[in-house]
Amino acid sequence: MIDIGKTMSKITLWSREGQLLDRQVRPNERCEEGGIARLDAAGIAAWATGVLGGHANSGVEYIVPVGHGAGFAALIPNEGAGFAAILDGALAFAPLDYEAAPPPAMMDAYRAARSPFAQTGSPALPQGLNFGAHVWWADRLYPDAMARATLVPWAQYWAWWLCGVAASEVTSLGCHSDLWSPDAADWSDLAKGQGWDRRFAPVVKAGDVLGPISPALAAATGLPATVKVLAGLHDSNAALMAARGFAEIARNEATVLSTGTWFIAMRLPAAPIATADLPEARAILPEGRDCLVNVDAYGRPVPSARFMGGREIEALIEIDTRRVDIKPDQPLLLAAVPAVLAKGAMHMPTLAPGCGPYPDAKGEWVNQPEDWYERRAGACLYAALVADQALDLIGSDERLLVEGRFAEAEVFVRALAALRPKTQVYVGSAHNDVSFGAIRLIDPALMPEGTLRRIEPLDADLDTYRNRWLARLEMPKESNA
Repeated sequence: MIDIGKTMSKITLWSREGQLLDRQVRPNERCEEGGIARLDAAGIAAWATGVLGGHANSGVEYIVPVGHGAGFAALIPNEGAGFAAILDGALAFAPLDYEAAPPPAMMDAYRAARSPFAQTGSPALPQGLNFGAHVWWADRLYPDAMARATLVPWAQYWAWWLCGVAASEVTSLGCHSDLWSPDAADWSDLAKGQGWDRRFAPVVKAGDVLGPISPALAAATGLPATVKVLAGLHDSNAALMAARGFAEIARNEATVLSTGTWFIAMRLPAAPIATADLPEARAILPEGRDCLVNVDAYGRPVPSARFMGGREIEALIEIDTRRVDIKPDQPLLLAAVPAVLAKGAMHMPTLAPGCGPYPDAKGEWVNQPEDWYERRAGACLYAALVADQALDLIGSDERLLVEGRFAEAEVFVRALAALRPKTQVYVGSAHNDVSFGAIRLIDPALMPEGTLRRIEPLDADLDTYRNRWLARLEMPKESNA
């Protein structure tokens, strides 16, 4: 399984029985071309070729690509399609990083043209987080190349890189792109009006086999030419697939909170939302607070909310290079919580302008802790407070599964359990939920190893802490000092 996230790229090897056999990780490089931030396609491709080569004799049968949901690639196939063309992905230009902001006038024009939230479930987001904004920008940056290119979402770029077959897929198109209508299971009016529906590769299902790996990649890696490549899917939707393997989550009212660079809450209602009910459900979701409607691997709508939790935590701990999820530090971070509460130390949103439940708020510390453990504990409490608000916005209830890196941050998950006493909060594997969910596309009957762990709430008065935090958010700016 190849998982190309925003911050990290991961390749995992799994047995047919769903056992993890190997895991390789690489931090993605920050790239720039023409003064515009780009995704590290070339660096990831070179690394992935080497890692795949290391599994030439591992009996690989399938590869499933997974990617973050805010990117696309423009492909211009080389008729010679040899080793270099396939491995480089025949890119018309280096893919734009979603943190690259289009010029203000161009963004204004795009915002005027985009389809309404009522149709797409995509809120208006900054930079290229609605990747339709980057398609719009690329049309003006590279008009000739874009006119003849085949467009694919980021996850399906890696499917193309693996097998040379271009495809699009609904979890990626339905991830706040502005391009997809969950109600109609079809392209949005914006996509149709711009002709993008004809320029994107055909839409297939996430579990569809696109073909065998390309002869060029087989020769470069030594992998068997019979290895099959699936279309793949959006990473948070892969985490959702993994969660559905647990009895506590499957067929129950539950929410999955996927944590990494982004914290993404995806609610699974006890009864799936019918298409006819979507307009009413969307009317409840506040567009201006980073709520959206994702689309799962089966094409079903999923009420969702998000914020840039991992990036914000990293910003808050500043020079403290020890992460909040390091296992040996958990007792010390838990022990620091009483001091944080006693000092009234708290952080206000947001450090990612335009994102999260409070997109227009200006992040700042109140009574910033000097102690490194207290500062890291405070960062975890901040993430729990914001996550609590995001979960309320989508009507999360009964059960919550926290997956991903920050499932190992005990202050965060235990604070969340304390803030939501009526919710059963669970954690599973902190590292492999996305990849396990991806392999369930191959065999949906696979069951996760082990069991979920029920989280014990922090023994602390977080109700008072939350009330003070919320009250401060409501204070006039001149008083909020």
